Amino acid sequence: MLVVDDATVLFGMYPALDAVSLEVPEREVVTVLGPSGCGKTTLLRAIAGLQPLAAGRVLLDGRDLAAVPPHLRGIGLVFQDLALFHHRDVFGNVAFGLRMRGDPAESIASRVGAMLELVGLAGFEGRAVATLSGGEQQRVSLARALAPEPRVLLLDEPLGSLDRRLRDRLLEDLDRIFGELGITAMYVTHDQAEAFALGDRIAVMRAGRIVQIGSPDTLWAGPADADLARFLGLRNVDEETVVRPEAVTLRRPAAGDGQGVVVSTVRHGPTVLVVVRLDDGGELEAAVTAVDHPAPGERVDVEIDPAGIVRLP
Repeated sequence: MLVVDDATVLFGMYPALDAVSLEVPEREVVTVLGPSGCGKTTLLRAIAGLQPLAAGRVLLDGRDLAAVPPHLRGIGLVFQDLALFHHRDVFGNVAFGLRMRGDPAESIASRVGAMLELVGLAGFEGRAVATLSGGEQQRVSLARALAPEPRVLLLDEPLGSLDRRLRDRLLEDLDRIFGELGITAMYVTHDQAEAFALGDRIAVMRAGRIVQIGSPDTLWAGPADADLARFLGLRNVDEETVVRPEAVTLRRPAAGDGQGVVVSTVRHGPTVLVVVRLDDGGELEAAVTAVDHPAPGERVDVEIDPAGIVRLP
């Protein structure tokens, strides 16, 4: 188990991490979600031993890692900038950590082949890194991090530089790989879709602190405050309540002229987000899955399922 206990990192007098505590049990994937500058990367660097703590501890399987140098912590790292060795071929990159710890050549060859097959790059051993696409380079980076069989894998915005189509494909691959290996992992992102897709639990950070942690369903059903609800993409928010969009039902009025007018519709895959301006001046967003949905300018009746109303603390 990975334990972060009251970890504090100071940049000058500014707390980049402010007494952060977090536990990641074996075989669990925790995604760390938050806006730029909230301390996500600093948290990963502190766990990896690349950023000294001003206070607190990082423990792995009960061992305090304070005196353990980064390369001996048993932690794999995958960063957005990849940090691949462009003077080495794919085999040389993936084999690097194995060679550094003195594994025999036959064992290295077998492990490199297995990792490249796992990430979908079987047969790429002799390819120059510079000839690979961005997605292929990211797969090489992942294979290199996994090759030494780390006790924990840390990933810092690994898909941030990729286009949406490739990102979605690699998200599916990462989910499969994490499941196959049963690995313990922390995955940092500012993208809610990535966090919800990969995380068994999600830790949401703000200004150097973890403001809420829970399963994707827990966060969606009960955000800790209005700011967090808005960050998660919920629009029907005031300081006391959140109305989840799937709890809002829209109907074309059978009689009368309805309770509001549709002002916009935006499709996200199978779901259409429909914004309605109510006659009392307020607005509501509804999540609609029907192909035949109200269009901008149409009048609608609105019904809200009470089970979808969240009372904020």
